Amino acid sequence: MLAIIWHSRTGAARAMARAVFEGADGNARLLAAADVEPNDLLQAQGYAFVCPENLASMSGQMKEMFDRCYYPLLGRVEGRPYATAIAAGSDGSGAQAQIDRIVTGWRLKRVAEPMIVNMGAQTPEEIMAEKTVAEDVLDECRHLGMAFAEGLSLGIF
Repeated sequence: MLAIIWHSRTGAARAMARAVFEGADGNARLLAAADVEPNDLLQAQGYAFVCPENLASMSGQMKEMFDRCYYPLLGRVEGRPYATAIAAGSDGSGAQAQIDRIVTGWRLKRVAEPMIVNMGAQTPEEIMAEKTVAEDVLDECRHLGMAFAEGLSLGIF
């Protein structure tokens, strides 16, 4: 089973996480980062981390999830696959790098290219506004969920 752990402030990452979930077609759990406990991650075979980039790093709720779960999972999830999807205003690389550094400690293995979706929000009003994700991006997220779930079910990952 794929665990899709997400946090969103303005709707983009939430929409992306839901699309990954839809693509996984019943072979996934959609988990809000604030609600994730170590046991949720231990029960999963793989992970999709979906969040916004805020101030050049992952969102606080996602970081809090990693803080809460990091040490209880240390030495217990090595080799499990992961993927990421970042909703960003213009860059996204800071959040991406931060997640990659953290999961290196868990010895997870990336199984999909990083997905960074730049929403083009630059002004305070644009940054704080509810976001609509383009359908082609949501299709890409669905494909990620489908491929990830299928890889897990076939034992590829």
